[in-house]
Amino acid sequence: MTTYRLSHLDSLEAEAIYIIREVVAEFEAPALLFSGGKDSAVLLHLAVKACWPQRLPFPLV
Repeated sequence: MTTYRLSHLDSLEAEAIYIIREVVAEFEAPALLFSGGKDSAVLLHLAVKACWPQRLPFPLV
């Protein structure tokens, strides 16, 4: 039997995606603030991965 371990970066990504999914499920009107910087771009990418294949269920502000 093969066991798989996530790398540290993969586990951080999985945790961020889990948190985004929890926010979408828990709050009635979440929004993603997008400034166009690298941090906002990473957060947008994680949000898209968290909600795939549906569209983002919250607006970009």
